[in-house]
Amino acid sequence: MNPVPDIALQLYPMPGNQARAEALAARLGPAVRTAGLWLHRFPDGESLVRVQPPEVAAALVCTLRDPDALSVPLLMAADTLRELGAARVGLVAPYLAYMRQDRAFEAGQAVSARIYARLLSSHFDWLLTVDPHLHRIDRLERVYTLRSRVVHAAAPLARWIAAEVAEPLLIGPDAESRQWVADVAARVNAPMLVLDKQRHGDLDVSSRLPELSAWAGRTPVLLDDIASSGRTLAVVLEQLRGRGLAPAVCVVTHGLFAGDALQRLREAGAARVACTDSVDPPAGVERIALDEELARGLPELAGLSRESQP
Repeated sequence: MNPVPDIALQLYPMPGNQARAEALAARLGPAVRTAGLWLHRFPDGESLVRVQPPEVAAALVCTLRDPDALSVPLLMAADTLRELGAARVGLVAPYLAYMRQDRAFEAGQAVSARIYARLLSSHFDWLLTVDPHLHRIDRLERVYTLRSRVVHAAAPLARWIAAEVAEPLLIGPDAESRQWVADVAARVNAPMLVLDKQRHGDLDVSSRLPELSAWAGRTPVLLDDIASSGRTLAVVLEQLRGRGLAPAVCVVTHGLFAGDALQRLREAGAARVACTDSVDPPAGVERIALDEELARGLPELAGLSRESQP
């Protein structure tokens, strides 16, 4: 009988991230185990964090869906683990916040992508994330000084589309989406379009659809990296009506769905909505799992030896 390997990494899930941490530990074998982290909110809004003392290297598991509420306790947990003797402290953040404000669009604006990167880099040794919003900042290494690895969602998105959508036509809502739309389209051997979008404000978006008669009978699959307000996708959905195509499907990497975003997509004509579980999908949204991709990306970054893996 083979001996159980010594523990090599402890995963500390922030509240709401327990299932993710347990799934990663199960995939990575007995050398990776979950550990306890408790967060208490005082009536005045301050936080108290308590962690199970680490035995070896540690990693916090926390998708940054609500970064303003999560960041302070997250950094307190990281520093406490280090003070208690963790050899290294990493961060598994399937959704990485504050990447969209990557330059000052008006005088005096904070470039939050750079500021947040400095904050996390000063508290963690490494970072594992899924398809952060990279545009004018083309690589995480441009702003993050810690070791980092980006897991790509193109393969699981393509698997879902291939299994669930007959005769898809992939549509990217703006020029920024071209990189991942082209990747997924190639994997499913489907035609693609990328639209021209103009953003006039947080909730004011316009775009223009070309002639679509050449793709009559196909199912439009709107593919985007982030759905927050839902306005970008809703504008395209509304323009698809009466174009001779099957009811549209929306597929998103990071489904934030703020406020009434999901209802807006339904009312605009989305027959189905799917997203990865980088953020827990709300009811009615189909889940595309990322556990396999995250588990594959973690060992080298976290310094796990081959002997410690199944």
